[in-house]
Amino acid sequence: MSEPIVFISRFRMKEGTRERFNDYARRVTAEIDAAKPRTLVYLAYLDDAAMRLTIIHAFGDAEAMDVHFEGAAERAAAAYEFIEPQGWEIYGRPSQGALDVMRRSAEAAGVSLTVLPDYLVGFLHSPSAD
Repeated sequence: MSEPIVFISRFRMKEGTRERFNDYARRVTAEIDAAKPRTLVYLAYLDDAAMRLTIIHAFGDAEAMDVHFEGAAERAAAAYEFIEPQGWEIYGRPSQGALDVMRRSAEAAGVSLTVLPDYLVGFLHSPSAD
């Protein structure tokens, strides 16, 4: 059975980059939406001080996460002009390849990677077209 995966990435906004980041984020989000239809959720949130950014991703299975990660190194390199990694969390069991990439990325960035691999129960609804 396929199990869902949630990936949460946390960043610190670099001083004076919010407007340029907003433009970048809108463009990249549209590209991801068009090119990664198996990414079920891609939501970005910013705190009141505009300093902490959290991006929430959800995938139906490990393969969908792998597809989402294609091109991620290039997207991250461009985004790091505006943001700095603060840590990552993975809920669910990604592919070994994705897990290895995230471990190396966390080590290189000097941030934590939390992995809770064992999905217990839950549900993920798709919006209906009522």
